[in-house]
Amino acid sequence: MGRGPYSYRDDPAVPDFPDDRPLVLFDGDCALCSGSARKILKHDRAGVFRLAPTQSPLGRALLVHYGVDPDDPYTMLLIQDGRARERSDGVLAIAARLPLPWRLAVVGRIVPRVIRDTAYDFIARRRRRFPGQAWCALPPHGVDLKDRVLG
Repeated sequence: MGRGPYSYRDDPAVPDFPDDRPLVLFDGDCALCSGSARKILKHDRAGVFRLAPTQSPLGRALLVHYGVDPDDPYTMLLIQDGRARERSDGVLAIAARLPLPWRLAVVGRIVPRVIRDTAYDFIARRRRRFPGQAWCALPPHGVDLKDRVLG
């Protein structure tokens, strides 16, 4: 993750994409991750976030750029202000931009990152065991996907 801001713009393997708003990369084959993406779309009424599944060409290219195995992503990535945030830092940064009560999750920052990331990793390793529907292009009720989902 130690790349400079907007370094993906200079990577010929990363397709051009609008980066004027935060982009959340999520595992579209995972019901837990897809459910989280739907929650972001539903509760982000201001349209702060864009989303892209890690299985899309853009998602795969950004994962590779940031050193994450695209065939077994261990984390979601938040690309915000040209920088990537992963694991619990990414989740808390997303929560900080959502309305209440989701925003209250930022109190998790008082927990040391090593503990937060250990809990994140525990869930991430088991994420495909969660029941539910994997990603499809059907938006939550009342949400327009235009300009919100890339890839």
